[in-house]
Amino acid sequence: QTVLQGIILLPLRAICIILILLLAWLSASVATCCQPGRGFLPLKGWRRRMIQTTLSGLTRAAYFLMGFQVKVKGKVASLTEAPIFVAAPHSSFFDAIICALTGMPSIVSRAENLSTPVFGTILSSLQPVAVSRQDPDSRKNTVAEITRRALSRGQWPQVI
Repeated sequence: QTVLQGIILLPLRAICIILILLLAWLSASVATCCQPGRGFLPLKGWRRRMIQTTLSGLTRAAYFLMGFQVKVKGKVASLTEAPIFVAAPHSSFFDAIICALTGMPSIVSRAENLSTPVFGTILSSLQPVAVSRQDPDSRKNTVAEITRRALSRGQWPQVI
């Protein structure tokens, strides 16, 4: 009976996760469509709310379908309390759980990730601080951008 459940549930879960991924791509595309100052100005108004609510909910739903249920104990620090949110070690797909639970903050990511199909659009909607491994000044530029966003007095979302 367990094998039969797996044979039925695995394809259903995979299809649902693919649908969630496509919905996330669509909402990220809508939120960033015709965005003024793309990447240089923070998302505001309905665009930011759409990213926070839609992508956060879809990410949680995808992890639930994969069998993960996350319970948060305590209170997540607000943007004014902590403009920079540190999560470590960040080396797996579990980092997306932290993003979903904290309201989809900006992240620090490799610049190459932005050109990945589907995921690149979703990642771009989070307005990441892109790190280029080919640029010798990349570390300095990354620190400067994180500092600029942290000192923006709430203009930019938290940086994780």
